[in-house]
Amino acid sequence: MLTSFKELIVWQKAMELAKEIYDISKKLPHEEMYSLNSQMKRSAISIPSNIAEGHKRGTRDFVRFLIIAYGSSAELETQLILCNEMYPKINVNRALILVIEVEKLLSVIIKKLKQD
Repeated sequence: MLTSFKELIVWQKAMELAKEIYDISKKLPHEEMYSLNSQMKRSAISIPSNIAEGHKRGTRDFVRFLIIAYGSSAELETQLILCNEMYPKINVNRALILVIEVEKLLSVIIKKLKQD
């Protein structure tokens, strides 16, 4: 049994993703500060935050919080695709790979916990 959310691979990957988003946000134009930039950061922060909070609340609530994190990851993936289309000089490939990896991990954990 895991004693801390920090031991969860999905939380670790989500934190790595959040840091990557902060790096990308520094490269966005100033006019995006209150729109795409802000939205990407909020989505990115939401993923590991919901994983952590859900883990602390216990199994039944954990699934609900993982589903919220999963939704935030889809939101972030959409924002990264938009960022890539609008600002092709900003490399978002690593973030896209990480967000898809996080989505897959979340999906597996959600399915597993729903079976138990």
